[in-house]
Amino acid sequence: MFKKYAPSFLSKFRGSMTSTTCRSESSFRRIADLKSDERNVSIKGWISALRKMKDNVFVDVIDGSSYQPLQVVLFKSDAPEALQYGCSVKVKGDLVKNKNSQIEMQNSELEVIGQCDLGEGFPFAPRKKYSMDYVRQFLHFRPRYSGFNSLFRLRNEATSGIHAFYKEKGYINVHTPILTSNDCEGAGEVFVVDKPPRRRGKNYTPEEPVRFFDDEAYLTVSGQLHLEVAARGLGQVYCFGPTFRAENSKSRLHLSEFYMLEAETTTLDSLEELTEAVQDLVHSVTNHLIHNCSEDLEICRKTMGDSNLSELVSNVEDMLAPFPTMTYDEAAQILLSNSDKLKTRFSVGENFTKEHELFLVRHNNNVPVFIVEWPRKIKPFYMKSMKEDSNKVLAFDLLCPNVGEVCGGSFREDDLDHLSEVLKKNRLSDKLDWYLELRKFGNVATCGYGLGFERYLQVLLQILNIKDVIPFPRWPHNCRL
Repeated sequence: MFKKYAPSFLSKFRGSMTSTTCRSESSFRRIADLKSDERNVSIKGWISALRKMKDNVFVDVIDGSSYQPLQVVLFKSDAPEALQYGCSVKVKGDLVKNKNSQIEMQNSELEVIGQCDLGEGFPFAPRKKYSMDYVRQFLHFRPRYSGFNSLFRLRNEATSGIHAFYKEKGYINVHTPILTSNDCEGAGEVFVVDKPPRRRGKNYTPEEPVRFFDDEAYLTVSGQLHLEVAARGLGQVYCFGPTFRAENSKSRLHLSEFYMLEAETTTLDSLEELTEAVQDLVHSVTNHLIHNCSEDLEICRKTMGDSNLSELVSNVEDMLAPFPTMTYDEAAQILLSNSDKLKTRFSVGENFTKEHELFLVRHNNNVPVFIVEWPRKIKPFYMKSMKEDSNKVLAFDLLCPNVGEVCGGSFREDDLDHLSEVLKKNRLSDKLDWYLELRKFGNVATCGYGLGFERYLQVLLQILNIKDVIPFPRWPHNCRL
């Protein structure tokens, strides 16, 4: 029946689409799309620089679409009195190539939309550089500050590269919940969610239940357990979204809210294949950024990067090198052999501190390195034991310059009896009974990983503080905007 009516239906649908598209076209162009020799072009944007000459005024306009501002040439007599750095404008004129082969707008008409009086408290002055600590005080103006404009475009492009990578590999994007009853990592550093208690008043009843949900609810620390559910019906899945940690840390590497990229698959059989999959992901996204926004990469590294870091990726291309692998035991031996160079004492069987992680990266010539085969006692309950040594798990951490751990992953324990014992020991049997049922009915082994998006950007851009690679950072005692 559908086939019978499909041609006429599609014809009407296409016609509707065409007319809608025409009506929705804007009369304003994006600077990134402009070409020379176009007439009567209109743009909207903000003044990023202003130069007054004898007869002309040269105005640099940005609109967020490109790292490159558009130079607008005005007769001095035509420049509005309110025209100054930071104000928003509408401009119309003709596009030509100047003597530097750059596009500029001439025969221009300019209208100031929103004034920006620098004497009334605007925090940034023209041609002045500010510290990242200072800029961070004005989150509502950061998108217009040099460097952050490029950073936001890089985040957008990296997100596109991530989705393109997984689509090509046949992964399905699953929207895992932000509200959850699971503390995946088991560390207890979660935000508990509930509605505020009703204020005392006419309808106040002290017997009213406190909880909104029957079970205690948290902001998610990871989508992994939900991905394990999805993988047992879809095979290859991933999620990319905000995660939350209630760690009371104000360090340069921690946020209370950050973005995590997580994947789970039934198609890999070894830890080596899993680490290769992560390396492919990092290489693919990095390549995507190099080919699609190399100028923004250069601007971020130049204006926001810290070249004084003792361990850094000197060139973006360094992230395309093969990542070597060493076992936990091999890494431990390196630390023990160099104990005189470390401030923090290391003992075999313990987790690595940030100092230890960064030392191992330096030892590897500042190339990212996988550490595999970790002691069971320092890893979460869901990681699978090695056949050769039950005290070790099939897990890895990817350590990178500047930040240390960027990504961690493992094979998931699929032995029902062993997992039942572990959950009982950790008093999780009732809460995760469904997790055992996944292993009981039609089980298949899975493995996966989680990559911190902001830490990846820190490595790539040489940015010291994680608060400067996310639009609106949240950390203890700070949730502005």
